[in-house]
Amino acid sequence: MTTSELAQLARQLRVDSVRAAAAAGSGHPTSSMSAADLMAVLLAGHLHYDFDRPDHPGNDRFILSKGHASPLMYAAYKAAGAITDSELLTFRKRDSRLEGHPTPRRLPWVEVATGSLGQGLPIGVGMALSGKRLDRIPYRVWVMCGDSELAEGSVWEAAEHAGYEHLDNLTAVVDVNRLGQRGPTRHAWDLGAYARRFAAFGWHVVEIDGHDLDDVERAFGEAASTKGQPTVILARTVKGKGVDSLEDREGMHGKPVPDAESAIEELGGVQDVHVEVRKPAAARALHATRTGHLELPRHEAGDSVATRDAYGRALTALGTARGDIVALDGEVGDSTRTEYFAKEHPERYFECYIAEQQLVAAAVGLAVRGWVPYAATFAAFLTRAHDFIRMAAISGAGINLVGSHAGVAIGQDGPSQMGLEDLAMLRSVHGSTVLYPCDAHQTGRLIAQMADLDGVRYLRTSRGDTPVIYGPGEEFPIGGSKVLRSSDADRLTLVAAGVTVHEALTAAEYLDREGIQVRVIDLYSVKPVDRATLREAAERTGCLLTVEDHRPEGGIGDAVAEAFGDGGPVPRLARLAVKTMPGSASPEEQLHAAGIDAESIAAAARLLVEQAVVR
Repeated sequence: MTTSELAQLARQLRVDSVRAAAAAGSGHPTSSMSAADLMAVLLAGHLHYDFDRPDHPGNDRFILSKGHASPLMYAAYKAAGAITDSELLTFRKRDSRLEGHPTPRRLPWVEVATGSLGQGLPIGVGMALSGKRLDRIPYRVWVMCGDSELAEGSVWEAAEHAGYEHLDNLTAVVDVNRLGQRGPTRHAWDLGAYARRFAAFGWHVVEIDGHDLDDVERAFGEAASTKGQPTVILARTVKGKGVDSLEDREGMHGKPVPDAESAIEELGGVQDVHVEVRKPAAARALHATRTGHLELPRHEAGDSVATRDAYGRALTALGTARGDIVALDGEVGDSTRTEYFAKEHPERYFECYIAEQQLVAAAVGLAVRGWVPYAATFAAFLTRAHDFIRMAAISGAGINLVGSHAGVAIGQDGPSQMGLEDLAMLRSVHGSTVLYPCDAHQTGRLIAQMADLDGVRYLRTSRGDTPVIYGPGEEFPIGGSKVLRSSDADRLTLVAAGVTVHEALTAAEYLDREGIQVRVIDLYSVKPVDRATLREAAERTGCLLTVEDHRPEGGIGDAVAEAFGDGGPVPRLARLAVKTMPGSASPEEQLHAAGIDAESIAAAARLLVEQAVVR
């Protein structure tokens, strides 16, 4: 396209952004208008994308990190012929594909959900890593950011990681329009402030006037030709560009244009410019290979093996059987045991260092490209990435998260290292699967099954060794549980998972010597929970006592209680959990102090049985 044709396209993108927001009665047209020239040049001359084949492996990837500017993206789709003008005007309406912030749920050209600012660039890093190290296809990853979101720490985790990895297939385009939601951004139009930061992380920096189409064209070309470095294009723009009454005006963020008809007339009126977006070169996806044979590690009954060790060995075996398995870690691979995978499959291992937001974001980016990622760190540290996990669920991304060093059972390290809220956090994520194995064989089986599940999957591992109680051929269906001990004389059911399974079994032995029979359930699938087994136990024993190395809120106790939340009869429910603030002590001392060791469980069971007799 000529410069004048690009200018016409940019005007159309502005007009259609105004029209879409006006039809919806809400939206962010002024944030869309500032980036219209950038989008016009990208769409017409630099993006390689087949809208008829969104799954084409050679397609460039585009992420609108400033997701509130979705009218601009939808206007670009119209210009490319992907949607009609009538659909454009369904923006933000019920059942429309054009949501307020883009998600992949309905639109095949959107790969990840955005709108929670600061996430586009970290996910883009994951996509770029896939292209460079795994797919080995020369597609480019374009991420359009807003200047406000550069205040997010996750952006700088991404910037450092991209620079360190020399991701020259990644381009960030920053729409520096000066105004945020409530007023000026921290650095306003000081492009140099942003330039110094990106340059410090090893990026090639280009500063431009974002409304000078020739300047924009040169910058995009420079990005494509830069080798060995990611490129950031810092574009000085004006919010509300093209309408005098809106330009650089505070108080217009997130609002439709007051007089849309006049604004459209000032912008040149409704147009119907069509863009022939360049098609990608022929490409072939090289991954998703499988040997078809998975040989999980085997252990002898009675052996003591930490579930974190079992995770590392099982993941390594899974990686040998399946070429689509990739692993990521947050610089604790020697503790999580992801290092086992790294040594065996270094080409599919990604070290993300102590940057948990980037860790999860990279996993999402890799999942979008068709890989099956397992991302591990301490369970406690996954809380730093909760928003990325939440948004991964909105994206429908299939990621596996593994949290080690869970609970007070880790011992002397103290509360800062103890994952005590992770089950609650992951259970609350839409469509998630939450698993908590108690022995090595169970861990291996669950790790293998996770690869073929949908959505966000979480597995909790333990630091210390635990006895192997299951055989190598035992099956552990998702949503199931195991009844480890039962009789017709059971007067109580102990429900446990992970380390507390072994404490519950020991407590059951203590009680048995006293003539008190109790049932023991290993609730390894915390979500979905085994309602049928829990209901049967409630009917047979009348009382369920949950025991967990976790805070009482949101964990196993709540999962069990919710199994009886359908309005039917509810059994007596009691729970043991970590209600104190731990210090440093041995694992055994920690479990006792928290009241979740065998002795404490037996004492609670005696009290519950006595109360039942009295009643």
